[in-house]
Amino acid sequence: MKSFERFLSFWVASSICLGILLGTLLPSVFTSIATLEWAHVNILVAILIWTMIFPMMVQVDFRAMQNIRNQTRPLIFTVVINWLIKPFTMTGLSLLFFKVLYADWIDPSAADEYIAGMILLGVAPCTAMVFLWSQLAKGDPNYTLVQVSVNDLIMVFAFAPLAGLLLGINAIDIPWATLVLSVFLYVLVPLILGILTRNKLARAGGQSHLDEFLAKCQPYSRLGLLATIVLLFGFQATVILKEPHTIALIAVPLLIQTYGIFAIAYSLSHVLKFKHNIAAPASFIGSSNFFELAVAVAISLFGLHSGAALATVVGVLVEVPVMLSLVFIANRTSHLFRK
Repeated sequence: MKSFERFLSFWVASSICLGILLGTLLPSVFTSIATLEWAHVNILVAILIWTMIFPMMVQVDFRAMQNIRNQTRPLIFTVVINWLIKPFTMTGLSLLFFKVLYADWIDPSAADEYIAGMILLGVAPCTAMVFLWSQLAKGDPNYTLVQVSVNDLIMVFAFAPLAGLLLGINAIDIPWATLVLSVFLYVLVPLILGILTRNKLARAGGQSHLDEFLAKCQPYSRLGLLATIVLLFGFQATVILKEPHTIALIAVPLLIQTYGIFAIAYSLSHVLKFKHNIAAPASFIGSSNFFELAVAVAISLFGLHSGAALATVVGVLVEVPVMLSLVFIANRTSHLFRK
């Protein structure tokens, strides 16, 4: 395992602390960055997210879907978890906590924004980071590639309608143009460019050429991830320091959702007798979130300093340590699955 992946929690925690520190010491700088918008999309956030996700999109190979005949059951299982269970459990939990359990502690308008942020996380199953989680749990790389390819294809068409449906059910105004633009910017365009880049590299020099390109991109992708975290926590530094209890309140349903979806997916994988190298990535993709997309859309729809953006940032806060704990659980229970 490479040193960056081995110490991922340390790098993410350091970036969070740095972001909060800089946001506290240099609030005017982050205020200026917040004004760099076009069509309600923050330009610097967009650049960093592109830097982070583009190399991951280059790894997506739709030609691998020709192997779908050999993996039909696990792929159907993944689609059901990602798109028919996860979004609705996240919505249900957000309503339960912020409309019922937290009703006396949270202002109703703020509660609506937190719910919106959680819904955006719920309708964005993991794309990029699942490659890492799968690798750490010795998942089947071919299956992981196929499931990510299928997930990305579905996301292009399903994210905006499903997010709109769930946000609309909760009586939150939906600026459809911004929602569709966000999907176009953060999913469709990098996915198309990733496919074109992959095909061009494959024609130029085969798999070795592609691997060399990805190796060169890796440092920029990591830098994009860490810089995005610094920026997001810098934007929210004041709220995080003044209202740590709010962060804790948001984190509770997110933790329940993540561990709950993993428990459902991992248990059903065992019942369905999937191999462990299939069960692990099939469970990770629904448990983890495409937080890059959720954060970007929350900022575009509700603003940098909104409760929705804060909820998605809390999603980033809990994502890495929780997913690493699930990787640990998967590795320790691999003997329970057939090889």
